Amino acid sequence: MQSAPYRFSVAPMMDWTDRHCRVFHRHLTRRALLYTEMVTTGAIIHGDRERLLGFDAIEHPVALQLGGSDPRDLAQAARIGEDFGYDEINLNVGCPSDRVKHGRFGACLMAQPELVAVCVEAMKRVVKVPVTVKCRIGIDDQDAEVALDKLARAVVASGCDTLTVHARKAWLDGLSPKENRDIPPLDYDRVYRLKRTMSDVPVIINGGIPGIDEAKAHLAHVDGVMLGRAAYQEPWRLLSVDHDIFGEVAPHATMQDALEAMMPYIERQLARGTRLHAITRHFVGAFHAVPGARAFRRHLAENGTRPGADVRVLEDAIAKISQRQAA
Repeated sequence: MQSAPYRFSVAPMMDWTDRHCRVFHRHLTRRALLYTEMVTTGAIIHGDRERLLGFDAIEHPVALQLGGSDPRDLAQAARIGEDFGYDEINLNVGCPSDRVKHGRFGACLMAQPELVAVCVEAMKRVVKVPVTVKCRIGIDDQDAEVALDKLARAVVASGCDTLTVHARKAWLDGLSPKENRDIPPLDYDRVYRLKRTMSDVPVIINGGIPGIDEAKAHLAHVDGVMLGRAAYQEPWRLLSVDHDIFGEVAPHATMQDALEAMMPYIERQLARGTRLHAITRHFVGAFHAVPGARAFRRHLAENGTRPGADVRVLEDAIAKISQRQAA
């Protein structure tokens, strides 16, 4: 069993944490562990691997999150991910979307802890990087006291290096994926109890954590904290991670500095045919309570999607902030 290597991480979020988002987040924090969107084993084995798995070296440390339930497929996908250079392989046992449920992976696997354990064991046999699991505290009518312990003990016995727990149940019958993000009540104490009963297991807590101060409070009880929507929708919060969590200097002092440092990356991506909006869509929440923030967002929205849009659009949007600050 390895000790928890990351005290802070940014959650994998489908359609959100793509490679451009991760490069942006890395300009805000050197120390946070970043995650890919969940990628299914079938897509990796049969699809365009470079498109699905390619990432920029600046993103390290970065984890690949897999969706699947076939041990052989997961082992193959994990090996491919390690060959691509990912620092961790994570198995999703927490996503409640209909697409995931019908594919027999994600949160529905909380009902099959023995299968999850076999999947973890299969991946551990073929990779040297850590293999981790992200789960919920339970699903539907499961007793969260029993279900979480059963899953945790099964996967740890199979070699799982770290367990990340979203401190909500997932209701696969009766709630939509969106509702599952908010309606099931948070139960942080349940995750704390897991850590107390399995003190040698690195446990990371996730779910509804609004900011860095709250993250620091959780660290009194668990080994690490994962931020999801707060990190994506309000990325300015990540600027304080390195200082407040690790006692280190942030890579950039301000959001404006971070965005300006993104310019060379953006230019390289545009030269490869990437559209500007595919990158700048992740900047919408960059500025909080800053004069000119609304003008910044509006300029990106109105101009970032136009054919031929280039870094000048972002430069002009940033200038809206500078102009208001100088006024």
